Amino acid sequence: MPIDAPIDLRSDTLTKPTDGMRAAMASAEVGDDVYGEDPTVSALQERVAALFGHEAALFTPTGSLANLLAVRSLVVPGQEVLCESSAHIARAELGAHGAYGGVTMRTWTHPRGQVDLPAISAMYAPDMGPFFVRTAAVSVENTHNFAGGAVLPLADLEALRSWTASLGVAVHLDGARIWNAHVATGTPLAAYGAQADVLSVCFSKGLGAPVGSMLVGSAAAVAEARVARKRLGAGMRQVGILAAGAAYALDHHVERLADDHEHARILAQACGVDPRAVATNIVVIERPDAAAFVAAARDRGVLVSAVGPRTVRLVTHLGVSRGDTQRAAEVLTQLFGG
Repeated sequence: MPIDAPIDLRSDTLTKPTDGMRAAMASAEVGDDVYGEDPTVSALQERVAALFGHEAALFTPTGSLANLLAVRSLVVPGQEVLCESSAHIARAELGAHGAYGGVTMRTWTHPRGQVDLPAISAMYAPDMGPFFVRTAAVSVENTHNFAGGAVLPLADLEALRSWTASLGVAVHLDGARIWNAHVATGTPLAAYGAQADVLSVCFSKGLGAPVGSMLVGSAAAVAEARVARKRLGAGMRQVGILAAGAAYALDHHVERLADDHEHARILAQACGVDPRAVATNIVVIERPDAAAFVAAARDRGVLVSAVGPRTVRLVTHLGVSRGDTQRAAEVLTQLFGG
């Protein structure tokens, strides 16, 4: 395997636009989106809002910004959001929710990133006047990145939604890879959307668009987020060029996620992980020498990530073919002494 052409399994953000996507982007009709006049962006926002059964949506350059705006729409400064301890909003957004949103965060821990309703209900803090931080929202992540692309069962999300509704607590869904959950389980996107007041979705991971995420929620939440997006310096002008890539991804790249899931299971088996434990496109393996393992794989033409001192992550995506997967599996089998 040529080392100058490695198989890159570090992240599904590494995809490159296909020829068809590039053509769609090049021919996109555009306008000034800060004025609300980009027709391609507007059409995509309406389409995605409808897919998830919500009133409106807002295109953002990144998933982290979509999450920041979404949580901000539910939690005012001085209130708290509850989430799982390895959630993306807690671990991988550089403290943005505290730094820019003024919110605090408490966490429960689950090895598969799942909803633990008894733990969440035990953590819940009602409004008790000027003494304690009030719980304003619960955030869940589906699929859960650092839990190995785990899917959150719809029944668990429905139970959480019922419980929060009884208390006047909101739900945020980080759906960066909700498309993977949809394909893996057959659950309609609208069914997932019904479990959240506001959610974020991403086009630049498994769907293969070069840029773009979206906040989805009520018309009021989106109107507020549009102002906050501009305040944070993320108002965009002729961004229909990017929205066209996302729209092409929705048309052509959703169902093919099943290929990524199959490829992930092949890699899991090569790493000694039960393929049945891999629900989508992420494989997490424990190694006492994560950094050394990453280096050894790189020397053999396979790029993987250390996401902790003893944790390695592999992610399949549009840019990894079946042949690539089989060659990477051979390398991984060797590294695991198979």
